[in-house]
Amino acid sequence: MSLKLSSRHGWVKRSELRSMSVECEKVGGVNLSQGVCDLAAPEPVRLAAKAAIDGGNNSYSRHDGTKALREAVAGQYRRRTGLGFDPETEVVVSAGATGALYCACLALLEPGDEVILFEPYYSYHRSTLIATGAVPVFVPGRAPDWSFSMEDLQARITPRTRALILNTPSNPSGRVWSCDEIAAVADLCRQHGLFVFTDEIYEHFVYDGHEHIVPATLPDMRERTITISGLSKTFSITGWRIGYCLAEARWAEAIANFNDLVYVCAPTPLQMGAAAGLNELDDTYFIELAAKYRKKRDLLCSTLTDVGLTPCIPQGAYYVLADVSSLPGASSTERAMFLLRETGVAVVPGKSFFTGPEGEGIARFCFAKEDEVIEEACRRLHKLPR
Repeated sequence: MSLKLSSRHGWVKRSELRSMSVECEKVGGVNLSQGVCDLAAPEPVRLAAKAAIDGGNNSYSRHDGTKALREAVAGQYRRRTGLGFDPETEVVVSAGATGALYCACLALLEPGDEVILFEPYYSYHRSTLIATGAVPVFVPGRAPDWSFSMEDLQARITPRTRALILNTPSNPSGRVWSCDEIAAVADLCRQHGLFVFTDEIYEHFVYDGHEHIVPATLPDMRERTITISGLSKTFSITGWRIGYCLAEARWAEAIANFNDLVYVCAPTPLQMGAAAGLNELDDTYFIELAAKYRKKRDLLCSTLTDVGLTPCIPQGAYYVLADVSSLPGASSTERAMFLLRETGVAVVPGKSFFTGPEGEGIARFCFAKEDEVIEEACRRLHKLPR
């Protein structure tokens, strides 16, 4: 018998996010593709992680996370939303929000279960479903606000539908779901007995008077919602891989067991740093964070408008989808590569976020960068041939 790859290897390929980062590095460009978030981590987070390392907290934590971080997460949600989660049984710390979603899918989905995604979707959501044997089913969103119709959603529910993924604020579109929209989806989930996996990693990045609604706070939604978030974006610690989920104990126990199998635990001293951030930073930090990113958004969107790459102004998160159909190329990849060659600015081809041809004239720009990096990217974009 010859040696070969498993049949699963074709299910998950290197993402366009990673590919464009590699191409950017080759030319020494400005990377607005992958959401690496290169701002400095807050001092309490850094100091507490260092103190944990120096203090010898370098072995495994409990499989569902340190007591300090589980209690900090539960306390934050109680203060912000009024929801009570038991830190002993209903909070699971994982290797980033992506890790939490992966373990939740392993724990709660059967192979062949259908899960609804809203386009434009985050490519890792789709890949996670496929990697765990689930079947993604897509509801189209419409530019410029990426709204969807309830008729389209209802038409995609079948006897095999088990769950949906609700990402708000959204990556890549920056769309913030309204309370009415979430309530309508919640009604449908109750009617059909569906789980809701949320991705709320950008919950503190909300602009222009929009409000982040936590789906689990809606009537009768706590029992069916797996609330997923993390500290990667909030504290600019994407490389630390600190995420979590909150769920009823019967779901959380299984999720935690898969977390133990796949990751064992998130890095212990880094969990201690994240816990200190939640405990020591008050609401002022999060308000100022949103204001800081709004200014970055405005600068980038103004530049994109000036150079003829019309942006869909995001309501939240830290990405912009822009119309790049005027650039040379027959696909979003070719257009993104043209932009990289001509300006040295790397972006993600829009095909990464759509199942059909809608993404071929779109690219995603990330503004989770220091101001001088955004300013340099804007200077380069202004040199785009027109």
